[in-house]
Amino acid sequence: MPPGGRAWERSGTQIEITRNLTIPKLFLRQCKKYGKNKVAMREKEFGIWRPFTWQDYYENVKYLCLGMVSLGLKKGDKVAMIGDNRPEGLWAEMAALCAGAIGVWLFQDCMIDEVRYIIDHSDAKFFVGETQEEVDKALSIKDECPKLEKIIWDDPKGMRHYHQDFLISIRKVQEIGREVDKREPHLFEKLINQGHGDDICLLFYTSGTTALPKGALLSHWNMLTMGRNLMAVDPCYDTDDFVSYLPFAWIGEQMMSISCGLQVGYTINFPEEPETAREDIRQIGPHVMFAPPRLYEGMTRQVQVRHIDSAWIKRKVYEFATKVGYKVANLKFEKKPIPWTWKFLNWLAYITMQKKLKDHLGMSRLRHAYTGGAAMGPDHFRFFHALGVNLKQIYGQTEIAGISIVHRDGDVKFDTVGTPIPQTEVQITEEGEIISRSPSVFQGYYKNEEATRKTLVNGWLHSGDRGFIDEDGHLVVFDRSKDVMTLSDGRPFSPQYLETRLKFSPFVQEAWVVGDKREYVAAVMCIDYSVVGKWADERKINYTSYPELSQKPEVYNLIQKQIEEANKDLPEPAKIRKFVNLYKVFDADDEELTRTSKLRRAFVEKRYKDIVDALYSDADTVHMDTTITYEDGREQRIKTDLRIQEIKI
Repeated sequence: MPPGGRAWERSGTQIEITRNLTIPKLFLRQCKKYGKNKVAMREKEFGIWRPFTWQDYYENVKYLCLGMVSLGLKKGDKVAMIGDNRPEGLWAEMAALCAGAIGVWLFQDCMIDEVRYIIDHSDAKFFVGETQEEVDKALSIKDECPKLEKIIWDDPKGMRHYHQDFLISIRKVQEIGREVDKREPHLFEKLINQGHGDDICLLFYTSGTTALPKGALLSHWNMLTMGRNLMAVDPCYDTDDFVSYLPFAWIGEQMMSISCGLQVGYTINFPEEPETAREDIRQIGPHVMFAPPRLYEGMTRQVQVRHIDSAWIKRKVYEFATKVGYKVANLKFEKKPIPWTWKFLNWLAYITMQKKLKDHLGMSRLRHAYTGGAAMGPDHFRFFHALGVNLKQIYGQTEIAGISIVHRDGDVKFDTVGTPIPQTEVQITEEGEIISRSPSVFQGYYKNEEATRKTLVNGWLHSGDRGFIDEDGHLVVFDRSKDVMTLSDGRPFSPQYLETRLKFSPFVQEAWVVGDKREYVAAVMCIDYSVVGKWADERKINYTSYPELSQKPEVYNLIQKQIEEANKDLPEPAKIRKFVNLYKVFDADDEELTRTSKLRRAFVEKRYKDIVDALYSDADTVHMDTTITYEDGREQRIKTDLRIQEIKI
């Protein structure tokens, strides 16, 4: 048992990362350091935050690990996991790693085909699912995955009549582990000490924007060096709070919960449900936050809608504070001194609006906020800096353990992603591709030597992204090489840049820009149903569904205004000339988005070929006859006519 009773102090990470250190060895060290005297994690359950000390963390992982080993788990075996962010999920992952096994996370909303592919391809031996739903997914594919031996579940609800001998609860596994510990009290630490930093710890499946997901192999050394180097730029402290609510299957969440969280020893907080995450974040008031652009876009939309609905005096206060905030933020971006008059006005803006708004968003104690995983538009970036939020862009990918580039305090440029973290080299090839090299570069793709050879060349990771390094040494990411468009005048253009500008509007949820080597640029727009619906209700516009609302002439005119705003300051060939409102929002269940919410351009271009063809013809409508797929696999056929609207430039 790790001893309790040791005092702890506020300090940044100072742990020496050696080649022999593993995540379980670090876990054991931190458990011995903090014991019963410090909260390692909290979970909100039935409205109450339940704390777990480092001693609790240690014991739950220990008994779960020993139970898994007793059931046949061996070094190098794969343990697949799926479920919401909960302590049990982190315990299962850590238990697998302590046994020398390799963790494989799946997204909670994975369709059956995705679950089957990943479980089979990874050769998973154990499957850990949270609820009956996850167990049912595993049961439905077990016969097609011959290496899957045990299915472990957590939540007993609905499991009463499940009696297969390969099914077992986490609690039962821990009971087995307690018995093993009584017989072999030193086995747990012995298993941990057998590990080495070069051992594979996690197998991450990439989002698969163009093909089947590839499994990236990451070692303990990869994960820990990345965490150390990020913390060297922005130190965190063991008195800090972090909220874990993004999928564990995303490298960004592992980066903060495991790579950085273990080294620093901060407290990880788990919301009650994904739907309550925003309110739970507000209650915790984290010191550090990491999220993809989609979350920040949602926050921006939330603020914009509240502004639209607020009383006259509140609107005026908001507009004043925002104007001041933007002015001060721009001066900081340009590294110019802030005159005392603007400092005073900014203080006034802070006490009248910014302080309350940041508290409402759960950002009142925030020291560092990061975004990554996709491009964030400059409008959203400016918006948060105008609120006084220290938002920074992170650039990296799964294959480099999450991060290679980040903004520095006082050196944030909204159109760049920052400069390399320590021990990381970044270069631009003659073709304009971004390549990088660091101790965190992955070990290769599982069962895919050809892809590994193409991606890893002489130790350099080829990203597939195009970009350049500006005069200040900042990396500017243009777009995925395969996604860069050629405009009518021959110049290259990033559709992602224009899409992020469009999504700054509260009325636009998704946008897809097309126009590669065509005479003009066009767009497929997805309205935000709740926001546009409220706008329509206020104007007494009748509608019964998303498809009907999206095709209303008034809604088309509303969306045209948003496009015209985004068109401003763009060169003539890059301006959107035609658009269509889609009858639905792009959805990962329909394979239009990845599980990390990136647009699968090749797929949507094929699926909506008729729409694209119509946008480049004289037609004013396009007929659609297609199917949509729900998470449970059900399909619904959709027949509808979509209007095409032209924008006069």
